[in-house]
Amino acid sequence: MLLALIAKNKVGFIDGSCVRPSDRSPSLHKWERCNAIVLSWIMSSVSKEIFVGIVYCTEASKVWADLKERFNKVSGSRIYSIQREIVCMKQGSSLISIYFSKLK
Repeated sequence: MLLALIAKNKVGFIDGSCVRPSDRSPSLHKWERCNAIVLSWIMSSVSKEIFVGIVYCTEASKVWADLKERFNKVSGSRIYSIQREIVCMKQGSSLISIYFSKLK
């Protein structure tokens, strides 16, 4: 997602640096249009369960902050689960390239 936002020069809509202009500003319409585009990209990238929690948000930066808060945490149980998967992984008859792809 971040790569697409960088490519389209829209990172400011998620990091808060592109703030909503005042209601009287001539650039308000352009900002609203770009914000709606970014919101639609985010909403089309999440599961239905997450979508229902963000569907009524009107600013991409607030949605992004909410998602970051939810998913940017490191869970001890998740770390253990990943480490266990790595330890239990075997190449078997797989090609070495496939085996290393699984490790990634």
